[in-house]
Amino acid sequence: MRGGAGLKLLAVGAHPDDIEFGCAPLLIQEAQAGHTVKLLVLSRGEAGSAGTAEAREAESRVAAERMGAAVEFLDFRGDCHLEASPANAIRIAAEIRRFQPGIVLAPHPEENQHPDHAAAGKLVRDGCRLARYAGLADLKTLPPHRVGHLYFYDITRHGVREPDLVVDISAVVAEWEAVMRCHATQVSTKKYVELQLTAARLLGLSVGVEYACGLACNDPVRVERLSRLDLSTRSF
Repeated sequence: MRGGAGLKLLAVGAHPDDIEFGCAPLLIQEAQAGHTVKLLVLSRGEAGSAGTAEAREAESRVAAERMGAAVEFLDFRGDCHLEASPANAIRIAAEIRRFQPGIVLAPHPEENQHPDHAAAGKLVRDGCRLARYAGLADLKTLPPHRVGHLYFYDITRHGVREPDLVVDISAVVAEWEAVMRCHATQVSTKKYVELQLTAARLLGLSVGVEYACGLACNDPVRVERLSRLDLSTRSF
C-alpha cells in the first residue's frame, strides 16, 4: 500500500463497490500524492443478486490494492440490514478515533434507490460528530478526534443535485476504470463502468475539464479570500 505520514483520508461505503464507483478517483489522486487512504466497508454485499459475499470481499481487496489503500470490513448484520442508530454511529466514531482521518468521505445521506446508502451516510455524519466528544462513555478508551472535512459522494443519482465541490480527475480516469473493473461480479451484469465514466465526462465538460467528480459538503468551505479561488467552474 502506498501511503505517507501526512494527511489521512477515510472513505466509507455501505457495499463492497460503493467507494470504487462513487469516489475512487479522488482517493487514487491522494494516494498518488503520498497520503494515507483507508476504506471502511459496512457489508459484504450478502443480499446482492450477483456474486457471493466471499467473492465480493475478494474483489474489494484487489481494488483497494490498486487504489493504494487499506480496506477493512465491519459487520452491521449484512447487506440490507444497515441501520442509522446511535449504537451504530458510535461504532463508526470508534473507527474514526482509531484511524484519526483529516478527511472523511461517505455516501450522500439523502434517500435513494438503496436504503443502505443513505443509512451509511447518516452513520458517518453522526460518527464524525460523536468522535469529538471527550465525555462519551462508550468511547472512553479511545482519544477524541476532530475530523477536518466531511464530504458526501454520489453512487447512482447522477445529475439529480448540483455538487458543492468539483474535482478534476482527468489524469486518473484509466486507473479509476481499472479499479471499477475489479468488481467483475457486478460489472458483468450491468454497464456500471460506462455509467460512471459517462457521468464523470459530462460533469467534467460542464466545468471545462475532461472528467470530474463532484462532492457535497457537510460544512461550508472556508478560504482566505476570494482571489485564492483561481479555478472557475463557469465553462458554459
